[in-house]
Amino acid sequence: MANDESPTRIQLKNRALILEAGLDAFSTEGLRGATLDAIARAAGLSKPNVLYYFGSKEAIYRALLDRILDTWLDPLRAMDPEGEPVEEMLGYVRRKLALARGFPRESRLFAGEILRGAPLMGDALSGDLRDLVDDYARVISAWMEAGRLARSDPHHLIFSIWALSQHYADFEVQVQAVLGDGRDPWAEAEREVVQHFTRVLAVV
Repeated sequence: MANDESPTRIQLKNRALILEAGLDAFSTEGLRGATLDAIARAAGLSKPNVLYYFGSKEAIYRALLDRILDTWLDPLRAMDPEGEPVEEMLGYVRRKLALARGFPRESRLFAGEILRGAPLMGDALSGDLRDLVDDYARVISAWMEAGRLARSDPHHLIFSIWALSQHYADFEVQVQAVLGDGRDPWAEAEREVVQHFTRVLAVV
C-alpha cells in the first residue's frame, strides 16, 4: 500500500482485519502452516486485496512481530528505578502475567518465532530488546548491591519472570488439562507466581 498519504478509515479497518486474521493463523499454524488464502477468508477480503495492504504473508507476520515486541517490552518499561525494589519487581511480574493472559495468541506467535531461531527478529532481539533489558538489569543490580533485593544474576532473574509468566499462555492447554475442570489457572498463577518471586526477592 502506498504510504505517501494518510490511510483512510476503510484502509485502517482492512489492515486491522488482516492483522487479526493473521494473528489467529500464525499463532495456531505458524508461519509455514498459515496461508494467504486462509488469512484472506478470515479477514473477509480477497487475496489480491490482502496483497494490496501487505505484499506477502511474511509482511503480515513481520508487522505482527513488530507490534508484539513493542507490547512485550511495556511491562519492563513501566518499572520505576526510584520505586521500592520488591514492589517494583512484583509489579513487573503481575504486569507480565496480565499481558500473557490478555494476549495468549501473541505470546504463542512470539514463542514460535523464537523456536524457529528468530529469523525475522534476530536484529531486534540483540538490539532494542537487549538494550532495554541491560538497562533494567543495571537497575536491579544496583538494588541488589544496596541490599534491597536478594542477590542473583539480574538477567536470569528477568528470564525466569518471562518463563513463568508466559508458560501459562504458551502451554495453556497443558496447564488446564493437568489442573482439571473447576480450577482457574490464571487466578492460581497470579497467586503462586507472585508468592514465588516474593520469596526469591526477599533479603534474608
